[in-house]
Amino acid sequence: MMRNSWRTVTACLYDVGMIPIAWLGAFWLRFNLDAIPEDDLSIALKALPYVILVQALSYWLFNLYRGVWRFASVPDLIRICKAIGLGGVCIGVSWFFYTRLYGLPRSILPLYGLLLLCFLGGGRFFVRWLKDKVVKSIPAERVLIVGAGVAGEGLARELQRHTLGKRYLPVGFIDDASHKVGREILGIRVLGKIDAVTKIVKKYNIQRILIALPSASSEQMRCVVTHCEQTKLPISTLPTVNDLMDGRVSIEHLRHLSIDDLLGRSPITLAKQTEALSFSDKVVLVSGGGGSIGSELCRQLLALSPKQLIVVDNSEYHLFCLQSELGDRNQQIHYRLADVVDEVSMQSIIAEYQPQLVYHAAAFKHVPLLEYQLAQALRNNVLGTQVLAKLAIQYKVERFVLVSTDKAVNPSSIMGASKRLAEMVCQYYQRKANTTQFIIVRFGNVLGSRGSVIETFKNQIKNGGPITVTHPEVTRYFMTIVEASQLIIQASVIAENGEIYILDMGEPIKIRYLAEQMIKLAGLEPYQDIDIQYVGLRAGEKIFEELFHVREKHIPTTHPKILKARCRDIDWQQFATGLQTLVHLLQHADSKGLRKLLCHLVPEYGQPLLATSQPEVIA
Repeated sequence: MMRNSWRTVTACLYDVGMIPIAWLGAFWLRFNLDAIPEDDLSIALKALPYVILVQALSYWLFNLYRGVWRFASVPDLIRICKAIGLGGVCIGVSWFFYTRLYGLPRSILPLYGLLLLCFLGGGRFFVRWLKDKVVKSIPAERVLIVGAGVAGEGLARELQRHTLGKRYLPVGFIDDASHKVGREILGIRVLGKIDAVTKIVKKYNIQRILIALPSASSEQMRCVVTHCEQTKLPISTLPTVNDLMDGRVSIEHLRHLSIDDLLGRSPITLAKQTEALSFSDKVVLVSGGGGSIGSELCRQLLALSPKQLIVVDNSEYHLFCLQSELGDRNQQIHYRLADVVDEVSMQSIIAEYQPQLVYHAAAFKHVPLLEYQLAQALRNNVLGTQVLAKLAIQYKVERFVLVSTDKAVNPSSIMGASKRLAEMVCQYYQRKANTTQFIIVRFGNVLGSRGSVIETFKNQIKNGGPITVTHPEVTRYFMTIVEASQLIIQASVIAENGEIYILDMGEPIKIRYLAEQMIKLAGLEPYQDIDIQYVGLRAGEKIFEELFHVREKHIPTTHPKILKARCRDIDWQQFATGLQTLVHLLQHADSKGLRKLLCHLVPEYGQPLLATSQPEVIA
């Protein structure tokens, strides 16, 4: 505090000291740098105390000392101009009423203003220039900034300002915009395009690359990183625009590249219809609320300020973790430990809170594990959905949203087939519902979810390898947990009865590519530091996943990133009989009967893939 006060006093003394110099300097210039005549000098000295008083008051009025000289910029210069302009007008008007401007040359006030502007503005920018020179002389890591846009300029400015504990020295920019190449930003040259990064790194002795492209898509990031990886230099990046909510770029924002930067797509922007579906007076229930998708769904829903949020999960630990994070928000959130298959418990919860919206995210999802847990998969994924669907109709829930998966398309696994049956359950009960809308949301793999391939690879790299991949050609669709949750909410807004909604997920990713990139992001070399071994497809797994069945006509929706699939023709009477048989077989633990029934209800299960060709992939 004392240091800041001393700096303010010093700045005030400097600015006040410049007033007599500028005032007398104006007279000196008026007389062509010759000696000032005695009469004019007498008038100048007589008016000087008044000039100092008026000008000092104008300094105070325009808050000239809020700015820090080290960071002097155009707004500071504008305040100086205003203060000088006001002071000059006040001096001229008062002198006119006092002496009718007798003895005061007309050119004095403009000359005085220009000189004072040079002294005040020049002093500040000299201090900034001097500080920047000191910064450049401090030993630091020479960095190249990818992106000569607003974020790149903000990052370079921030790097230049940090004199204490300085780590990085911005040497240049690279940018694919041709009109920027060769120009300078903050005195730093745009050295070329991204494809020339290897040559630029060698020429300018670059030690680190900083990527300042917060609005770049994952496809653009993969292209940039592919070029930058050839330099073998460490790479850091800024987070996405959504993470930079304050709009200010800081050194503290820099972080190492993550796999989300390369695979995670841009978060969905909720359409205006979200506002139309008011959550402020709604009671919302989320089943499986302690899981990866369910917990993020709860966070996203809380941002929409529902009247109450009911979180249901059969895992005490997961429910405890979420409660520790979110609290109760003044009784806005209620946590209930229950199994969705337990109809008595679920009816008690729904009867108590009367939710208008139900998001059904509770499901068993691990493909290889469920191949040997047929009864449990069908009990939880199918009967659990049926229990909630019936209760939704009974208690007049407005919208019931089922969280499904791309593995439900031409399923080759128990998990996929059980989720396809869950989809059919919702479509079946839609035919019985008068007030409830059933909505199905289907998407691919989620980055960072519990038990995901990302977590497996991280642990394998941490243990020194090898990374195990099932097949060199296996591909999957990916999205972030945030993106998946936003999709679910958006689909619940724009949906129509009984339809299936799918995110336009772009191109699938080869798991081999994913493994290689994660090794590189760890600062290691694939197949040298960490080996990749192919162990063969596990039970129930496919080489590639699909988003639509060949009999599902897909059409666009009002949201550019969400597609809709029309319901297939199904014998619903036969399906209803099959559900009754399913309950009977589960009660008698008849595994053979269950498998036979599953193949009957989901004919494509276990059959050759109906897709004609594999989609284009990112290798």
